[in-house]
Amino acid sequence: MTEQTTPAGGPGAILGAWDTHLMNNYGRPQRALVSGRGSTVVDEQGNEYLDLLAGIAVNALGHAHPAVVEAVQRQVAQLGHVSNFFAAGPPVRVAGELAARFGDPSARVFFCNSGAEANEAAFKLARLTGRRRILAAHHGFHGRTMGALALTGQPAKRAPFEPVAPGVEFYPYGDIDYVRKLVDINPADTAAIFIEPIQGETGVVPAPEGFIEELRLLCDAHSILLVTDEVQTGVGRTGDFFAFQHDLPADTRPDIVTMAKGLGGGLPIGAVIATGEVAATFAPGTHGTTFGGNPVSCAAAEAVLGAVDDAFLAEVRRKGAAFARRLATIGGVAEVRGRGLMLAAVLDAPVAKQAVAAALDHGLIINATSERVLRFTPPLIITDDELEQAAERLADTLAQVINANA
Repeated sequence: MTEQTTPAGGPGAILGAWDTHLMNNYGRPQRALVSGRGSTVVDEQGNEYLDLLAGIAVNALGHAHPAVVEAVQRQVAQLGHVSNFFAAGPPVRVAGELAARFGDPSARVFFCNSGAEANEAAFKLARLTGRRRILAAHHGFHGRTMGALALTGQPAKRAPFEPVAPGVEFYPYGDIDYVRKLVDINPADTAAIFIEPIQGETGVVPAPEGFIEELRLLCDAHSILLVTDEVQTGVGRTGDFFAFQHDLPADTRPDIVTMAKGLGGGLPIGAVIATGEVAATFAPGTHGTTFGGNPVSCAAAEAVLGAVDDAFLAEVRRKGAAFARRLATIGGVAEVRGRGLMLAAVLDAPVAKQAVAAALDHGLIINATSERVLRFTPPLIITDDELEQAAERLADTLAQVINANA
């Protein structure tokens, strides 16, 4: 019998064993969570927190949502993993629903396990056009796998792993004149332009009004694929099912959309939606992933899609607008940006990372994308009362850290 190496239990057991068993690529967590319901989570010491991060926009319906729990339990008891040699009901139904939400009868779906995998697949679809050049935005984030990393416009993240995939060139986010000049260098060899409707990891920075529409026109003029990365913004996070629906005229769409995070309601799933000729680009053997389209993850996604209807989206818009107004009243907040329940508070002072740590002692989970920016991506089912409690706790937190740095 091997020696017992899992935590024996009791307060502090999980966090105490972290350094022994896990690699240090995330740093040491400040808390270990053991349960959650709705917008509240509980740590191994029994402390409760309002969760305004939701696993980085993953738990769209919160923790332990009854529809997700029931769907997963039912599916795992009926049929688990089947591989891509066989079909199953949940992935077929979810693909059909995503295509219907996208609104183009030519749409086809590829399932994978994460946002990075979805962007890898989109990268490969672009290269299968026969063109080599890919344009992506400075400060953008598309994942940490080697292909997705090549698309990520943050040199510090790429540098340790160079050389990454060649052929990616970067443009200033929102600068359509610069993009036009880049395209003009060699339009016939430009395969795709990648864009996040809102740059999440950079600090919840929305694309300037009209920018994505101008990209669509530019792509149309040169037969270039427009790829919107909706890994963080999709599935209602911004108050529209797809964030591009805010930026593009009705009946106008990207050629490819990548998704993940909120789609699975807490289970790992990614998806690529493609239309027209590009939707038929993959042939047997050109791409794949063992767990893509797993029936259990797709059952969870089906439950999420069943909840995120027009009335649900209207509530996300309403709650997001109200919370943005409330955030703007808090001392130390200089600016609020974002849409729906994907928001950021830009602070007067560089204390955001200190605030994240201090907020835990106030029963609040938040995130800092830089020294001056706090990001909020709570469960989309969060209540008005919970948002008010969060605002009060944030106000106390900021007052504490600002006074400590005075």
